[in-house]
Amino acid sequence: MTRTARELLKTITAELASDPRSNPLVPLIASGEADREVLATLALEQMRVIPADRRAFLQLALRSSAEPEADACFTALAEGEAIAQRRLPAFAAACGADEARASAYTPLPGCQAYPAYVAWLALNAAPADAVLAVTANFSAWGGYCATIAGALRTHYGFTDEACAFFDFFAEPAPDLDRTAENAVQAALDTGRLDETRARSYGRLLQSYEALFWRTLQRPA
Repeated sequence: MTRTARELLKTITAELASDPRSNPLVPLIASGEADREVLATLALEQMRVIPADRRAFLQLALRSSAEPEADACFTALAEGEAIAQRRLPAFAAACGADEARASAYTPLPGCQAYPAYVAWLALNAAPADAVLAVTANFSAWGGYCATIAGALRTHYGFTDEACAFFDFFAEPAPDLDRTAENAVQAALDTGRLDETRARSYGRLLQSYEALFWRTLQRPA
C-alpha cells in the first residue's frame, strides 16, 4: 500500500525525534537554573537566525515555481518567521539585549550552523525534500519553545509580551501542518520526493539544532 504524506511525515518526525540528552540547556531554563546571561545570548543568536531562515524560506518558495504546494508551504513558513521577528525584540529587551549590544555582538559559530545549513538547503535541496526535512524537524523546536515560555513566566518573571516569541512557536499550527502535508503529498504523487535525501537533510538539521543548544550552554 502506498503511504500517504501524513503517514510519511509522522514516521520521519518520529525518526528524527530528539534525544532529551541532546539539549542540556532547556531543562536548566525549565527549572530556573539557567543564568539570565544565557537567555540574553539566546535572544542575540535568534536575532540572526530568524531573518536568515525567513530569507531561506523565501528562496525555497521562489525555487518552487513548478510546485505550487511547496511554494505555499515555504511562503507560509517565511510569513511565520516574519511574525516571530516582530515578537523577538520584547524578549531581547527583557534579557537586557538592547540594539547597541546586538550591534556589537559576535555570533557563535555553533549557534549559526543551523541557519547556515537552512540556507544551504535553500540553494541546493529539491524543494520537496526540503519541505519534508524542515517540517519533520520542527516538532522538537515547538516543544522547546513551550517549555521556555512557561519557565520564563514562572522562574524569571517575564511578561506575556516578552514570552510572545516562544508562545508563537509553541502554538499548534494546523494550517501550516496541512500546507506541508499537501506539499509532501504532491511530491509523492509526482515522484519528486527523494526520501533518502530528505532523511539525510533532516538528520543534519537535527544535529545542528542540538549543536545550537549545546553551544549556548557552553559558549566559550
